[in-house]
Amino acid sequence: MTPGPRNLITDVAGLRVGNAEDARLKSGTTVLTGAAPLTCGVAVQGGAPGTRETDLLDPDKIAPGVDALVLSGGSAFGLAAADGVMAALHDAGRGFAVLSARVPIVPAAILFDLLNGGEKGWRDNPYPALGRAAWESAGENFALGTAGAGTGAQTGQVKGGLGSASFVLPSGASVGALVAVNATGCALTPSGRHFWAAPFEVGAEFGGLGPDPKVGLQALPASRKAAAMAAQGNTTIGIVATDAALDKAQARRLAIAAHDGYARALVPAHAPHDGDLIFAASTGARPLDDPLTELALLGHAASVAMARAIARAVWEATPSPGDSLPTARQSLGL
Repeated sequence: MTPGPRNLITDVAGLRVGNAEDARLKSGTTVLTGAAPLTCGVAVQGGAPGTRETDLLDPDKIAPGVDALVLSGGSAFGLAAADGVMAALHDAGRGFAVLSARVPIVPAAILFDLLNGGEKGWRDNPYPALGRAAWESAGENFALGTAGAGTGAQTGQVKGGLGSASFVLPSGASVGALVAVNATGCALTPSGRHFWAAPFEVGAEFGGLGPDPKVGLQALPASRKAAAMAAQGNTTIGIVATDAALDKAQARRLAIAAHDGYARALVPAHAPHDGDLIFAASTGARPLDDPLTELALLGHAASVAMARAIARAVWEATPSPGDSLPTARQSLGL
């Protein structure tokens, strides 16, 4: 497996991603959309999720495709970002046809960033406008780190952010990951000088720091995040996507497998205070010749791409005025 040309989820042909953020708010929204509706599934492994329209992704539900997926800051307020995306899609004539009506299908997930030092004294919910702006800016290239849904994200020791990575498989199928990292756990090992995801790094995409040389079980350091804000303010939300043709049940299986990437890159993962969630999306462009074998390899690729995307999110974070935590590069003295 090798990364795609951009090393972004948009290496899956037909996908676009857009970001919108507010520096004063220290929050933002990220939207993934496609040229046509996407077959989607979802897997929730955290104990405190915040979601919208995820029931429609169950294999027994009739909605055949999704027009966009939303990742947003703002806790429950951020779910309103999907309103802005729906309005933009409606203006573009997109949506699930019900006789003469069209209803855009826009599942969403949120992370908690209400205690990160940003200006939260707004009266009118800012997230619908952020959602529309993110959809309108969607393209094949997009910013990582302190951008979109990762703008105000934090991990246990350093700032989080928005990350992405991709693979092209020997079959020619493409797999990509997109993630907003706001975890209870740490992306860096207890030494603070290496990423848990280091064994899966391609080139120096998150610093080339290498694996931690220390062996054996290591005690985890006290959480800087908990000391700075609240142990409850967490959640890592992500999307994995492929051009392999999957049905809704297979997409859910891909999302389940991709959660291994969380466990490889964040320690601890899937905690009671995390709302850890992964959407899986398929453009359906490439039929599967051997569904069981190929789905297993797709799941492996998705989990490794997700681990890399998490580390990239943290590595690409940049400092902002009023931050309560340093960036990884600041913590490393780089």
